[in-house]
Amino acid sequence: MAEAYVYDHVRTPRGKGRNTGALHTVRPIELAAQVLRALRDRNQIDTRLIEDVVLGVVTPVGEQGADIARPAALIAGFDECVPGLQLDRFCSSGLEAVNNAAAQVMSGQASLLIGGGVESMSRVTMGSAGGAWARDPAVAYATYFAPQGIGADLIATRSGFTRHDVDSYAAESQRRAVQAWQEGRFSRSVLTVVDSLGLPLLSQDEHIRAETTVESLSRLEPAFAQMGQLGGYDGIAIRRYPEMDSIHHVHTAGNSSGIVDGAAAVLIGNREVGERLGLKPRARIRSFASVGSEPTIMLTGPAPASLKALRNAGMTVSDIDLFELNEAFASVVLEYMRVLEIPHDRINVNGGAIAMGHPLGATGAMLLGTVLDEMERTGKGTALITLCVGIGMGTATIIERL
Repeated sequence: MAEAYVYDHVRTPRGKGRNTGALHTVRPIELAAQVLRALRDRNQIDTRLIEDVVLGVVTPVGEQGADIARPAALIAGFDECVPGLQLDRFCSSGLEAVNNAAAQVMSGQASLLIGGGVESMSRVTMGSAGGAWARDPAVAYATYFAPQGIGADLIATRSGFTRHDVDSYAAESQRRAVQAWQEGRFSRSVLTVVDSLGLPLLSQDEHIRAETTVESLSRLEPAFAQMGQLGGYDGIAIRRYPEMDSIHHVHTAGNSSGIVDGAAAVLIGNREVGERLGLKPRARIRSFASVGSEPTIMLTGPAPASLKALRNAGMTVSDIDLFELNEAFASVVLEYMRVLEIPHDRINVNGGAIAMGHPLGATGAMLLGTVLDEMERTGKGTALITLCVGIGMGTATIIERL
């Protein structure tokens, strides 16, 4: 089996996912095209050699539908021989796109591809794709459907995480993200998004709130209490978990991931193509895995996905230097740290989606790039990237710095 290498990665800054956000005027196809162009230009690639562009999109409708990867490649100026693939595994879509590209390389079916993702949450509303899981009463009943926020609060209740615990984690995410930007840790990989005239729109993650403290977070109202109690979802979750007497609602807008716009792209290839093109590999993809997990609590998939990826690589938790877990909700990370016994100083060391935002389809590719840059900055050797996924799933990828 061939080995798959990461040769480069780029991402946009994350823009606030509302009509006042800096990236709202940029169509998602152009967000994707700008990261594709940057990857091409940085590495001086003849795009006729790129054998596929695989992009994750979580809401593939409207402007983000109709296999956006193919027209984005064309708009980016890629050769017309380059195909495009759009895929969706909810929040892990961007990482799944990278894994898909790596699988094509490892199987020997391709030598140079791009994996990544895009999501314009200010232009294409989250959940607008519909689907039977939440909207078909028979399906919702059979699967004990409850929204993700209920699952996050259920995790906190079950594991005893208090409001102070989740707020403290969120405040630290903000502090770490601010420090990372101040020290230029993202400067190598974050491009400046420009408008149709080439004028700069955004160069830095827009969602960060540097003034955040545990005290300021404590004043926010729980986001899912009314939904859980008046909407009946607490009762559904308790029927699935009858050992719970009640659910304590601790998550707010301040300790949950932010709604943002963004795109990312990762250049994946085998060793031979790198040598031919004069590209230096930055990391090797050791393994990847996806799993299903209980769908009502929904957000506990990262731990079993990580353990499966570790088994695939012949590694253990102690072999990983850095962990990057999407901060969908603070309790997701606290639970992962508890289950796998990971200290806080080895996970999300530059902050995460609570501070910078979660552009659904792009986040997984962004996380891989962020942790690769950090490995190179600190000399660390291995990293594991993972995300929780809707309807109870998890995806994980392990990389080794070269």
